[in-house]
Amino acid sequence: MKNPLLSEFETPFEVPPFDQIEESHFMPAFEKGMEQQNKAIKAIINSKEEPDFENTIAAMTRSGELLDRVSSIFYGLESANTNDSLQSIAKKISPKLSKHRDEISLNPELFKKVKHVYDKRKELELTSEQAYILENVYKRFIRSGANLPEKKQQKVKEINQRLSALTLEFGQNVLAETNNYEMVLEDEEKLSGLPESVIQTAKETAEKRGYEGKWVFTTQKTSMIPFLQYSKKRNLRKKLFMAYTHRGNNDNEHDNKDILKEIVNLRARRANLLGYNSHADYRLETRMAKKPGNVNDLLERVWDAALPVAKEEREEMQQMIEEEGKDFDLQSWDWWYYAEKIRKQKYDLDDSDLRPYFQLENVREGAFMTANKLYGITFNRIDNIPTPHPDAQAFKVNDHDGSHLGVLYMDFHPRSSKRGGAWCGDYRGHKRDDAGNEVQPVTTIVCNFTRPTADKPSLLSLDEVETLFHEFGHALDGLFAENTYPETFVARDFVELPSQIMEHWATKPRMLKKYAQHYKTGEEIPESLIDKIEKSTYFNQGFANVEFIAASMLDMAYHTFSEPKGNLNVMEFEKKFLNEAGLIPEIEPRYHSTYFRHITGGYDAGYYSYLWSAVLDNDAFEAFEKNGLFDEKTAAKFRKNILEKNGIADPKKLYKRFRGREPRVEPLLRNRGLLN
Repeated sequence: MKNPLLSEFETPFEVPPFDQIEESHFMPAFEKGMEQQNKAIKAIINSKEEPDFENTIAAMTRSGELLDRVSSIFYGLESANTNDSLQSIAKKISPKLSKHRDEISLNPELFKKVKHVYDKRKELELTSEQAYILENVYKRFIRSGANLPEKKQQKVKEINQRLSALTLEFGQNVLAETNNYEMVLEDEEKLSGLPESVIQTAKETAEKRGYEGKWVFTTQKTSMIPFLQYSKKRNLRKKLFMAYTHRGNNDNEHDNKDILKEIVNLRARRANLLGYNSHADYRLETRMAKKPGNVNDLLERVWDAALPVAKEEREEMQQMIEEEGKDFDLQSWDWWYYAEKIRKQKYDLDDSDLRPYFQLENVREGAFMTANKLYGITFNRIDNIPTPHPDAQAFKVNDHDGSHLGVLYMDFHPRSSKRGGAWCGDYRGHKRDDAGNEVQPVTTIVCNFTRPTADKPSLLSLDEVETLFHEFGHALDGLFAENTYPETFVARDFVELPSQIMEHWATKPRMLKKYAQHYKTGEEIPESLIDKIEKSTYFNQGFANVEFIAASMLDMAYHTFSEPKGNLNVMEFEKKFLNEAGLIPEIEPRYHSTYFRHITGGYDAGYYSYLWSAVLDNDAFEAFEKNGLFDEKTAAKFRKNILEKNGIADPKKLYKRFRGREPRVEPLLRNRGLLN
């Protein structure tokens, strides 16, 4: 039987033929991809020509094109539409891929050729992109252990293979814990305080799960957060919240405590083998931050500004509890409930007042409209095209001159086969082929937004609106890419700039009037609601910043170990660290250790990146505010210097080219109401 992964894609825009791909196709395709790459690497090594950029570095970047294609499709599906078979394949292939990568990056003959090119780089008349790629390819060999003695290299290989298996298992456990929990309510009285839309969603969830006449709430945020905001049943708020915060910490077959312990210790051990003081030192070397001290300085500055604000918010909530005649101290499972009540009291703003104006389809069109006004690009729905899931939508993206930019998939709603959160990925990245022809990207946005009910479309919360704009910013970054070679080197703490800057447009009055229309009447959002949104900009910012920074500091704490800690108890370590940092007990870190997927899935010693990028995006957006929200020159400058060049030039230089100077932290503090 023909394996579609190994053939040219005869589909519109050569997107993956999702409707033809079966689970059984992946392992043979992975094996073939590794085999092809090994042959290509062997040809580079055996070449009698003097090593240069084209026959060595460029050839290396193109050596794994089949493997990259198979990997992009597999991991895209495994995260957004997984099943037992895909999870089993992931467990089998993960250590094999790790071994395969190590055999390339630790190949002494290949490194010799790369070093030859690197040593002669000044004589080669390289383009700026080529020079940047060469620099980073060479560094990657060094950072992988190419200069280590063979025994130490072998230890690094063993650690890498073990880490690939452990991080995969950690994520699968979080998904299983999320899917396995359900709070089933049988008594209608227990729904007290919940809006009708929340009740209806819970009823439909129950029906899908076989609970006729009941209501089901889960630890998916689209189910949990509305319950925490509105439920008058404090005991049930606690029950659901505790289930969420204890994922991976239930001493069952999906427990993540020992897995995280081993991950953290293996990373510390590998850093030591590679000559670094800690895993954080190793990871930050290629990022804008460079050193743990620079990260901690930023985190502490915002922490010191945000913590007093959070304490004021706590006191305000405690006062409300007492004014209601209640006799209990505010707890973490009460925060959302009383925050919502205070927002209603202070700003006469209720989440349920906003949702009718944020129909998913309208918000999506608002994001498209923003990109059109900034860059002149257009989005047209495609129906006769394979999609990664029946829920997914496909759009053809054209540039301002009508030329094809790429294909964008959008997959919005939660399901048991999809991991939580929201993300943007590529089924195919931008590049130029051997003949210099442009290969256009196929990008995907995956979210977990509130599903439509029997009588209502999907109505988003304000947070979900900003999430859609955020992921859309990542998509623009991929669609506008101008890289020549299949490989780019994006700094983790720069990657969130294109996404986070897009959030600024989401709530600007000028944009709200364009896309925020009542789902029943079609009326645009009234000035009174826009005014309330603007006035409540600083609302709950103490909480939002403190919960985020607590998680960021926890991430850094795990990854600044100078050596493995054999006696590490992750929950005791977490508790002690957060207490010493001064986190108030009424606020939990955004992620507890046992379900903190960011730090096992690419943001290790990197969760701070959202804050680092926030400094950039707030500073960058000030240029738009000064020159005009849709100023063509500013937008063109941002596209040229940030979106097109991300991953093929030094991020610090890119930002200075756009802004004309280094970023300042004051716009961030000012926009979050934290500047004294």
